[in-house]
Amino acid sequence: MTHSERLFERAKQLMPGGVNSPVRAFGSVGGTPFFVTAANGAMLYTADGRELIDFVCTWGPAIHGHNHPAIKAAIAAALENGTSFGMPNPYEVEMAELIVKFVPSIQKVRMCNSGTEATMSAVRLARGFTHRDKIIKFAGCYHGHSDSLLIKAGSGALTHGCPDSAGVPEAFARETIVLPFNNLAAVEAAFAANPEQIACVIIEPYPANVGLILPEPGFLARLRALCTANGALLIFDEVMTGFRLARGGVQELEKVTPDLTALGKIIGGGLPVGAFGGRADIMDFLAPLGPVYQAGTLSGNPLALVAGITALKLLEEQNPYARLDRLGKEVQGALLAAAQKKGIPLQVPQVGSMFAIFFTNAPVRDYASALNSDAKLFARFFHACLDRRVFIPPSTYETAFLSTAHEGAAVARACQIMTEAIAAL
Repeated sequence: MTHSERLFERAKQLMPGGVNSPVRAFGSVGGTPFFVTAANGAMLYTADGRELIDFVCTWGPAIHGHNHPAIKAAIAAALENGTSFGMPNPYEVEMAELIVKFVPSIQKVRMCNSGTEATMSAVRLARGFTHRDKIIKFAGCYHGHSDSLLIKAGSGALTHGCPDSAGVPEAFARETIVLPFNNLAAVEAAFAANPEQIACVIIEPYPANVGLILPEPGFLARLRALCTANGALLIFDEVMTGFRLARGGVQELEKVTPDLTALGKIIGGGLPVGAFGGRADIMDFLAPLGPVYQAGTLSGNPLALVAGITALKLLEEQNPYARLDRLGKEVQGALLAAAQKKGIPLQVPQVGSMFAIFFTNAPVRDYASALNSDAKLFARFFHACLDRRVFIPPSTYETAFLSTAHEGAAVARACQIMTEAIAAL
C-alpha cells in the first residue's frame, strides 16, 4: 500500500469521502487520489515521491505556477505584521484599485473569501436592487454551492452524476430558471413568460465547469441586450476566467459589459479569496450603505490580499496572455494530432491558458452535448497520463489550466506524454 493509499484510508474515517472537495476523490475516473506534499513551478510532488507535470494549477489560481518566489516573499513579509486584523487594512484599498483598474465594468468592489460567496452575494444584491426574486442560470454552469445556484450545475455535481443537490428546498429551485447555454430563443421565452420577475441572468461567459464551452458569436451581446430591455441585471461569473484570459477577463475579450462580476482564484494568489463588483449604484445597495446585507470575518485578509496583489502586478508587468495562448494551442494541436492518428473522436476546445478534453465526434456547445463525451474513455486516458506523470483534471467535466511555468520543457514533455497516452488507448 502506498503512502497516499494509507492517508486516504485514514481520511475516509474522518472526512466524507476522504476529501474536502468532491472531485478530488477520483470518483469519475476510479482509483485512489494521490496526496500532495509540495508544489513548485509546473510540478506537483506527491506523498509517494512522484513528480507530476500539473495541468490542474490548483483549479485555476496558479497562473504564474506554484510557489512563485515573488508571491511567497510578499506573503512572508506581510506575515511579519500578523495574520488577520478584523479591521480595514491598506491591502484592501490597493486590491480594490487594481480590480477597478483592470476591469472597466467594476466601479466598486467588495472582498469576500471564496467564489461561492462572491456569486451568492452578487445574486442577493441583484434581487435586492431589482426587488425581484427569479433568476436565470444556464445548465452546466457552476456558480458555487449556494442553494439558489446549485441547480443543473457543473463541476463536481456533474462529475458525480447529480447536477442537482439534496438539501436545496423546492421553493428555492422554483425561483431559478435553468436554460440551455447558447440558446437565445430560450432566454427570450423565459423573459416573456416571467415579465418583471427576473432579477438577473448569471452566467459563466466561457463555461469552464462542464469542460470548456465557448459562446457562439453574438450570444453574450444579445444576452446583454435582453437583460437591459427587461430590467434584469447581467452577472458574469469570472471566478475562473477573470485575469486568466485577459486582465479584464472575458468581458474584455468579448466587448460585453455586465452589471456585476464575480471574481476569485487568481486574485488570491493561491490563498482563499473572492470578490464581486460592478456599477456603483448597484454596489451601494450593500450594507452599510444599503439594505442588502453581506459580511465576512476574514474578508480582506492581509495575507490573501498581498498574495493576490502580487499575482495581479506580475500579470501587469509580464502581460503573458499571448504566450499562454501559444502554449494552449500547442497542447491542443498535439492532442488532436494523436487522436486523428489513432482514429479516436476528440474535441479539445481551447482559449488562452484553458483547454478541455471531450472524447466525442461533435463540437460541444452546451450541457447536453457535453454529456455525449465518453467518460469511460476519458478515465482510461486520465490514468494513462497519470501513470506517465502528467496530472490532468480527474473528470471529463473539468477544465485544464496552463501557467507561465509550463513554458519550455514542461509543456513539450507533457505533449509527448499525452500523445503516448492516446496511442495507448
